Amino acid sequence: MLLASATFTSCTISEAGAEADGTDAEPVTTQPRTEVVRAHLFDDDADGRAAFARVKERFEAANPGYAMTFLAAAREIAADASSRLVFVQTPVEEEPAAAEIHTASGATGTELRKTQLHVGDIAVLRPGERLTVEPAIAALVFDVPDTPSDGVPAAIRPDWDPDITDVPGGCATETGAYRRILLTWLNDNGPYNFRGLNAHRVRITDSFTHYHPADTGFDEFYLVQMSNDEDRLLTSYHAAAIESPETMTPELAGQLFDVHEVRAGDLIYLPRGVIHRGLGGVLAQVITVPGFRPGAEIGVDHHLLAINERLGLEGDDALPYNVEASTEAVVR
Repeated sequence: MLLASATFTSCTISEAGAEADGTDAEPVTTQPRTEVVRAHLFDDDADGRAAFARVKERFEAANPGYAMTFLAAAREIAADASSRLVFVQTPVEEEPAAAEIHTASGATGTELRKTQLHVGDIAVLRPGERLTVEPAIAALVFDVPDTPSDGVPAAIRPDWDPDITDVPGGCATETGAYRRILLTWLNDNGPYNFRGLNAHRVRITDSFTHYHPADTGFDEFYLVQMSNDEDRLLTSYHAAAIESPETMTPELAGQLFDVHEVRAGDLIYLPRGVIHRGLGGVLAQVITVPGFRPGAEIGVDHHLLAINERLGLEGDDALPYNVEASTEAVVR
């Protein structure tokens, strides 16, 4: 059977196999609630701008009160009435940028908070605050309807903050996994609590296959910050079909998954209800809106294994699955 590997490129039943038994692949009939959308943030052409506009439109339509902007070379982010979370996407090789967060303090002056910002950091701007930075940074900015508490610092720096340490779990359960929780739903998981948006920076080598329910879950982004040629993201719109192994046919099984190449600078929108799994070692900010809700990560690897066993799928025809998560139902 085909297990997770960096060389995996297709989940499709071979055309030769379909011809051999004289059947045509029966189309999967379930339709996506909304689609996975990928934009490369640094593609400054018509196609690149259109892709980001599509991500922005679909995310904002699904999440009233939120807004998203990408700034390719910002030296200042002006004050606004809303709170904003600034995800720094400056190239890794750059030195940290000197930043100041200016807080209005009446008519006579401002309070300045100085920090440094590097790829993987978040600047937290509360209402009325503005950010200046030198040299310019590339940043993905979220407007959020709620204001983080005073316990959330003005700059969250996962590689420099001693209160943020590796917490294996979720998409990176292996010992020694790089997984640092910047904003969390539960204080048990990390020091900075905010339920309007959560984020953890993680290296995903072989995640379990899962989705977040359309009614009780959350939307998710992969903001890709490092990648290699072997990184892949598997997605599927067909949770209902996968969760009914007893009705699965070989033809349907061959159409369940899409395979996406991943590169640094990608922003991948994974709406509620879409099954997904990362492979290969991609380093990303995993951003969830409105925030991670316990019990809203539903694993399907045990179903994928059951489908393989029931249909006798082997080799390139087998559905890929995470072995560790396939022994029982996983809900996190």
